[in-house]
Amino acid sequence: MAAFATRGLCADLVRTVLADHQLITGDVVLTELRAVLEERIKLPAGTVAEIVMLLRAQEVVPKPAEPSSSLRIRDSDDQWIVASALAGQADVLVTGDHDLLAVAPQSPVPILSPRGFWEQLRAGS
Repeated sequence: MAAFATRGLCADLVRTVLADHQLITGDVVLTELRAVLEERIKLPAGTVAEIVMLLRAQEVVPKPAEPSSSLRIRDSDDQWIVASALAGQADVLVTGDHDLLAVAPQSPVPILSPRGFWEQLRAGS
């Protein structure tokens, strides 16, 4: 969400991923993103629609049949995020969500912060 709210690392990261990698987003993430951009950040509806359209032009994983039960996550809504990443066979889940980052060592899909992913990309891994 930070990628669309401010300039900086997250915005640079999204541009790099769009240019050089395959971006996978889940329907669950898009629903949450829309709500945050409209309600919390107060972006104009047209801007939010453009952002969602940009992301929908990439690969979008439909909402899984059930949340992931492979991790104990404080915020149970985040289990849907992990389930989406697994369903989309993502190589990495990039997030600033502290609850997801806290369970990263036990996750079946690697979970990295935007900074961690940026450093991984720069290192050529």
